Amino acid sequence: MAKSKFDVYDHVTDQIITQIAGGTPPWRRPWTGGSIGAAMPLRWNGEAYRGINVVMLWAVAAEQGYVSNRWLTYRQAQDLGGQVTKGQKSSTVVKYGTFDGEKESSSLNNPESAATDAKKIGYCRAYRVFNADQIEGLDKAFYVKPEPPRNLGTKADAGLHAFFAATGAKMETSTEPRAYYDIARDRIHMPPIETFHEAARYYGVQGHELVHWTGAIKRLDRLSRFADRKAYAFEELVAEIGTCMLGAHIGVEPDFGQSAAYVEGWQAALKEDSRAIFRAASEAQKAVDYILALAGKPLGKAA
Repeated sequence: MAKSKFDVYDHVTDQIITQIAGGTPPWRRPWTGGSIGAAMPLRWNGEAYRGINVVMLWAVAAEQGYVSNRWLTYRQAQDLGGQVTKGQKSSTVVKYGTFDGEKESSSLNNPESAATDAKKIGYCRAYRVFNADQIEGLDKAFYVKPEPPRNLGTKADAGLHAFFAATGAKMETSTEPRAYYDIARDRIHMPPIETFHEAARYYGVQGHELVHWTGAIKRLDRLSRFADRKAYAFEELVAEIGTCMLGAHIGVEPDFGQSAAYVEGWQAALKEDSRAIFRAASEAQKAVDYILALAGKPLGKAA
């Protein structure tokens, strides 16, 4: 029997399911210590990866303990005077695009965009990259560790407070020990920052709820499509990935601890649809782009 064709959707989804089942989803990594954790993966030229490629490279970096956040193809490494160390294995990233006859238009890391134009044919192409830690002879800049997330302690951070305020999201604080986005009132509720063990956790939770906030009908109109239990679990996955992406941009380490019910819901959604993780990463990227634009933070390179 002939070997089935490599399916990048199934490959990535199986990898994510395995890590979630083991209690270590790739976006749940500390930003201090010996590995890169959740720092934003960058291409050879400093451009930030987007969408599912962020999740895929986080998984590899966490598993292998890579320190650098730079990723290069074999040819790019050679062109920059480097050489992949003997015995090193490459990692998979994907490029999405559409083509129409001889014309081809690129749509990097966005699986949803290919379906928006019926006249165009979508494709998903896998290619291989190496982490700078696997390459010898590159400029020293490729091996510099990303700056560790700031240790905020228990005090509020004026810069982060200003960032969240600049989005225009209505925030309210009370002694109620819950954090949530109230759809009906279109506002985010947070407990007092003084009740958090670390300020970084506060801003991580606030970022999580802010990603939910982007899904309102008058914004990205995502929540209206997620009505049942499985769809709710999918929305939580969008918020988890989006929170970590946002944290990488603004320099805080979110807390990704979630209940067993959420994890179970994520696994069920992913197992039934191998492209669910791709859609979740795509929706998360849209939410983060929206938030950064509102706050006046330039897109492209991560902080």
